[in-house]
Amino acid sequence: MLFSEHFIELSLLGLLLLILLSAFFSASEIGMMSLNRYRLRHLVRQGHSGAKRAETLLKRPDRLLGVILIGNTFANILASSFATMLASSWFDQLGVLIVTILLTLVILIFAEIMPKTVAALYPERTAFATALPLRFLLWLLYPLVWLTNVIANASLRLFGVKLDKVKSEKVSIDELRTIVHESSGHISEQHQEMLLRILNLEHVTVEDVMSSRSEIEGIDLNASMSTIIANIVQTKHNRLPVYYRHIDDLKGILHVREAIQSIASNKFSKRSLLRLLKPAYFIPETTPLHLQLLQFEKERQRSALVVDEYGDIQGLVTLEDILAEIVGEFTSERFTTAAEIHPQSDGSALVAGETNLREINRVMEWDLPTDGPKTLNGLIVEQLETIPTVGVWVHIEGYPIEVLAMKDNIVKLARILPSQKPEKDESIQ
Repeated sequence: MLFSEHFIELSLLGLLLLILLSAFFSASEIGMMSLNRYRLRHLVRQGHSGAKRAETLLKRPDRLLGVILIGNTFANILASSFATMLASSWFDQLGVLIVTILLTLVILIFAEIMPKTVAALYPERTAFATALPLRFLLWLLYPLVWLTNVIANASLRLFGVKLDKVKSEKVSIDELRTIVHESSGHISEQHQEMLLRILNLEHVTVEDVMSSRSEIEGIDLNASMSTIIANIVQTKHNRLPVYYRHIDDLKGILHVREAIQSIASNKFSKRSLLRLLKPAYFIPETTPLHLQLLQFEKERQRSALVVDEYGDIQGLVTLEDILAEIVGEFTSERFTTAAEIHPQSDGSALVAGETNLREINRVMEWDLPTDGPKTLNGLIVEQLETIPTVGVWVHIEGYPIEVLAMKDNIVKLARILPSQKPEKDESIQ
């Protein structure tokens, strides 16, 4: 069967258009399905028209895939029919087979692999550009799309697929942490670290950041009035625990501002001090920081005394301690408590034994273990399994530590050298 040259030219043009149409549907499928749904929602909130159209289509993925696959199948079959018809007029049966194989390769390369690769590399550009034509085709072919979806969905239900229980996408904490890690270049390093610290709050307890019992600054009612007034005037804290002889005999919490006003009016005495006291706020030492941050807000508190399982006071934690875990220290002075860190020119540090290990790691950018004891003294004692003496050296996780001073069986001062842990030999596998 022979065809006129005009018909052959039209058929070749139609074949080319069908291949391009197949490429369009292939690219739109990958582009739509590769979109970052969270970025898409962000663009929708910003009023991006292409994002709005894409989101509307993705609300019914069965209809979207239906119109794409109907169009792609139609284009590929019609292209094959055109090629077979033209080949049969020019060649024998062997020629038809060769043309069919060549057309398969052309469709595979130019209508499948290439457009899908481009769409996977640039999903937003592809999806937003194809959203409008797809909406038109969905409107045009809606009866056919509806019919195919009804048949397909009914078949899926026969296999136990529940289409009415579509779960919304949710990001876990670990996934969100990965997203923040991969956002380098889009947000500053400081903000990235801050976000990661917020996500890590649930793994840190108040015991990890509290000031230890021996570091608590308070007012002993057994002291003289001059000493009590001096403590109130000189303190850097807004609230002070008031006790008799020792912290376990706690009487309450004193708001320093109210006490100073009473002192200024010359009406201050131990009796008036007791009238100014507020009830203490106690929390268990195992409370995660993210929950305690919410509790501070709920209870309208800024500090709390930390107790163990027996109700004994172990330390003090403040709102500033928790916020420091997120944004770092608030002032140029590293610490305002008795626990101090003094970095040395050789990279080592002189550290008080009562210093919290997390504070040491944060200030010196070290990696001392924090899953056991919370203070340097506790870490040294646990490692040695005995009370140390002055001059003793201990190596913990590659960090050489020398005990410099002891008092009442407690390490008061130690020197920590930078980690001497050997680097891994990458040649050994």
